[in-house]
Amino acid sequence: MGSPANIITGVRILLSLALLPVKVFSPAFYVFYLAAGLSDIIDGPVARKTNTESEAGQRLDSLADIIFVAACIVKLFPALEISWWLLVWTGAIATLKIFNIIMGRISNRQFTMPHTKINKVTGLILFVLPLTLSIISLNCSGAAVCVLASIAAIHELITIRGAHEYSE
Repeated sequence: MGSPANIITGVRILLSLALLPVKVFSPAFYVFYLAAGLSDIIDGPVARKTNTESEAGQRLDSLADIIFVAACIVKLFPALEISWWLLVWTGAIATLKIFNIIMGRISNRQFTMPHTKINKVTGLILFVLPLTLSIISLNCSGAAVCVLASIAAIHELITIRGAHEYSE
């Protein structure tokens, strides 16, 4: 049987997949969306509290994050009118994040995303974004998220590059 934290992370994967068949912005969408977000918040503290932190758990958490983001993209992007410049900026960030994953894998043979403070803040603000669309314009909130995500992605690159140089 898996650790409680890994079970919570596994539930996040299931909740993320449950987003796919439901109508975007419906009550069911928000229930699955918020439950997945809550599971992301609590799995780390549960792992620390139960003394079950592991490399495998970190990899599972990164995989769950990717699945959640992918499910959200599949559901949200078609439902939103996104400015071309926001799409280009988002694409550039995604490209850098993929590059960072590849470089991290090459440099330390691990599949994990750095859980830095700036990544956590970016993730939180990105998570809140769909909940605020009725009161804050997508261009405004999207630009704020992109600024933070750009800083986080560049910080990841610097961190990974430093780890790679250190290991050589």
